[in-house]
Amino acid sequence: MEATQTRELERYLHEHIPLSRAMAVTVVAATAQEVCLAAPLGPNINHRDTVFGGSAAALAMLAAWSLLHLRLKADGRTARLVIQRNTMEYERPIPGDFIARATLAEPQRWAQFATLLARRGKARIAVAAVLEHAGQVAGRLRGEFVALAGPDG
Repeated sequence: MEATQTRELERYLHEHIPLSRAMAVTVVAATAQEVCLAAPLGPNINHRDTVFGGSAAALAMLAAWSLLHLRLKADGRTARLVIQRNTMEYERPIPGDFIARATLAEPQRWAQFATLLARRGKARIAVAAVLEHAGQVAGRLRGEFVALAGPDG
């Protein structure tokens, strides 16, 4: 099941978020608890031969968005997901291929989020993503997303 979900998510990202294709993003793992995306240095390189900060932030944001997309799908819900705000901390340069792992910042808030979405058609939730290179943390994103009831997108 996870392998199918991984392929489906990667196809969805490449078709609906073209930046993910340009960045050569691949889905490493995709469950309702964690999403892990990877990207190579090549299409994401900057003038210092490290990952461009925008690419690092984009991979973290894509992982965070994907986690919510999958969780909603697992709950049988559809909603438009939009980022409301985020903070990105860069802890070290990334001189090669990199990954982003996303999890809910506060998993215990999911039930409240789902209830608000069902009742009011709108809810907010925070997602955390960690950037890694060669087994070391290179950056962290915290994003607050808004879900609006309705068609996925």
